[in-house]
Amino acid sequence: MVLGLIELALLLLVLTAIGTVGWALWNALRSGTAGALPARQRAELSAAIAGARWLPAHDEVDGATRVLVQKVYTGLDGRPVVLDERVIESFPARDPAWEARFTESMSAARYRCEYLNAEEAQ
Repeated sequence: MVLGLIELALLLLVLTAIGTVGWALWNALRSGTAGALPARQRAELSAAIAGARWLPAHDEVDGATRVLVQKVYTGLDGRPVVLDERVIESFPARDPAWEARFTESMSAARYRCEYLNAEEAQ
């Protein structure tokens, strides 16, 4: 009889520990998503994302110049945040006609940004 009570007590202790860990994880996950920012900052972030605009950009990756368009908004820290990017053209950085290709590609990127921003404004 005493052995049965000890087994029952151990079982209840294990179930209580599992329940406590589960409850703690549930609360941590819940507060880690929606509660990460105060309501005012969430509203500011939402408005900033809604106002994101397409902008022309360029970079160099593995010896190739990429001309691209990026959908950007200003984050709460004041820095730009890229939501999406699309490559318009990529060409070798050592291309003899680099300057002409770059100028034409950036022109195409600016045009594409105007088009995408106009489409999203409707």
